[in-house]
Amino acid sequence: MNRPVFINAGIAALVALCTTLAVQKWVPNSSKILQVEHIESNVAQPALYTKNQEGELIPLDFTQTAERVMDGVVHIKVTRTASKRAQAGPNALEDFFGNSPFKEFFGPRMYLQPTPGNQPRPPVQIGQGSGVIISTDGYIVTNHHVIDGADDIEVMLHDNRSFKATVIGTDPSTDLALLQIRGDQFPALSMIDSDQVEIGEWVLAVGNPFNLNSTVTAGIVSAKGRNINILREQFAVESFIQTDAAINPGNSGGALVNLAGELIGINTAIASPTGAYSGYGFAVPSNIVSKVVKDLAEYGMVQRGVLGIMIRTVDGNLQKDKGLDITYGAYVDSLLENSAAESAGIQVGDIILQINETPVNSSPTLQEAIARYRPGDEINVLVNRNGKEKTFKVILNNRQGTAKLMAKAERTVLDILGITISDLNEQQTQKLGIQQGVQITKLYSGKLKSKTDIRNGFIITKMDGQPVKDTESFLEELTKKKGGVMLEGIYPDLTGTYYYAFGL
Repeated sequence: MNRPVFINAGIAALVALCTTLAVQKWVPNSSKILQVEHIESNVAQPALYTKNQEGELIPLDFTQTAERVMDGVVHIKVTRTASKRAQAGPNALEDFFGNSPFKEFFGPRMYLQPTPGNQPRPPVQIGQGSGVIISTDGYIVTNHHVIDGADDIEVMLHDNRSFKATVIGTDPSTDLALLQIRGDQFPALSMIDSDQVEIGEWVLAVGNPFNLNSTVTAGIVSAKGRNINILREQFAVESFIQTDAAINPGNSGGALVNLAGELIGINTAIASPTGAYSGYGFAVPSNIVSKVVKDLAEYGMVQRGVLGIMIRTVDGNLQKDKGLDITYGAYVDSLLENSAAESAGIQVGDIILQINETPVNSSPTLQEAIARYRPGDEINVLVNRNGKEKTFKVILNNRQGTAKLMAKAERTVLDILGITISDLNEQQTQKLGIQQGVQITKLYSGKLKSKTDIRNGFIITKMDGQPVKDTESFLEELTKKKGGVMLEGIYPDLTGTYYYAFGL
């Protein structure tokens, strides 16, 4: 009597199975029941390894590094009036938004329309950038082009706190600037010796590209000592660390760190045909950053020592042309007036191989090495002369040809005039038949070039009718001047006395 029951149950089971198979075959996938499996722990493990300082293999994991450095990188918002920007003159940002493949990192810009009324306001420009906290009392390093011409600078920390920033000083020749915010116990990143950074080393770039706060990307050091001719300054120092970590507009002034979270550079430029990331970025090495910010904090300006030489990178072509024994180093092409190198015995044709303990492989690496020192510092310069190595002790000069540290007011007035000057030696005064004077050795953008037809090489013998003795006394008197100034002097290759008037 139970047998029909089992037969019916079997038939029912068979029908159910056939129905299920038919549904799976003919009903669309959207009607399937989605089953999600949850795993309680993260089973992913680092697949790559690297070596620590002891040479031990460790997992390549960026999470701890990112956690350490993000608090020390800030978002900078700059506000400036368009009219003030125009008065400041052309700068690298506008120049490089042309057809040049090199784009700087000024972030997205917006223009606020004039408000209704009888007197419309000038349009306001807003820019974005990044910065790095380098001390617990609120000192921040960023790029000069990020804050250039700013009316207002706002700094936002990773924890969303916001502060108004004060500009301590800037250095266009390295594209660096030092800011400060009020407070204490800020999270700061420490710098390391950028000479120890190796090509192929893993690095992280941290910043705020396209207004995306606290963005971290990874890559390696692609090259060192790169000169890309992006800084439009007479005394520009370019010896960048090149990296393939993805960086974009807005990363400017942000951090380039090693896996220990130590600062090795300040991101400054990218190589790109479009203005966005295409493969390579460039950072100012921490050794230059350290020297610049110390000078800005102490003097309000950079005290830069100079050798007083014109140089060329030694390569295969120069080797053949000059009959050299080596294909590396910085070739001394010429010596400038009042050259510190010439005073120490360095000659045209020498190849500079080393500054103190720092190897010199090219012109940019020599620029980087010298940029770490101040006027009056003594350095050891190793050169190759006719196949033999010689060491010279050189006391570095300033741009005016003396070993004196320059006061901020003196540097400022020279920048306003757009000149560099030097003292005349006894041989020059005798040849020209004068007792004393100061010669203009370089003429660049400034009041004298825009307001007069003065030429390079002009020798200033009097200022407002008073004799000019030397650069020190000339600068001391010039910084006190207000209103009109009259320069009197001669040219070495022309007869007669010339006069130039301008206003301060």
